[in-house]
Amino acid sequence: MLPTEIHPLPPFLPGNAKLLMLGSFPPPKAKWKMDFYYPNFQNDMWRIFGLVFFNEKDYFLTEDKTSFDKARIVEFLSLKGIALSDTALEVHRLKGNASDNFLKIITLLNLESILSKIPDCKAMVTTGEKATETLRSLFPETTPVPKIGSCVAVDLLNKKYKFYRMPSSSRAYPKPLPEKAEIYRRFFAEINLL
Repeated sequence: MLPTEIHPLPPFLPGNAKLLMLGSFPPPKAKWKMDFYYPNFQNDMWRIFGLVFFNEKDYFLTEDKTSFDKARIVEFLSLKGIALSDTALEVHRLKGNASDNFLKIITLLNLESILSKIPDCKAMVTTGEKATETLRSLFPETTPVPKIGSCVAVDLLNKKYKFYRMPSSSRAYPKPLPEKAEIYRRFFAEINLL
């Protein structure tokens, strides 16, 4: 029997959040470079943010460039109104690694609870295929799956949201960093955060 892992981080929910970004689940702790979302140094999410918002891929790295600067990231997300969570609360790692392909989700996030804490949220975005599939399972059955870089409308809890799908920031996803950043740049511009 595989051990069940419980999500080690609380959702990051600034009160002014207009956007909820959702990944799948954090990598094993041995891969972490900070105690926050997207902590694996081989994951390019914070490099994408650096390119998109500051035209500098290393903007969110520490001075010695060996880790991410959590304080700078939290300050930026709070200023912009970007909330973070993951679509899974409990998982089994079928191969003991960070791959979404070998992640069996046991318990999903409580989306209703999260959205109740960020009432100004107008959009949700997933950062990878597993997160997209998982979030989509919480929506009405008629909700289509958005194409990468685009969105669909979702009626949920008596409110309308835009549901976006972005490429994974994992280096396992076969697209160069500048191309991923350009897709994210268009997305952030479309939702008026850029």
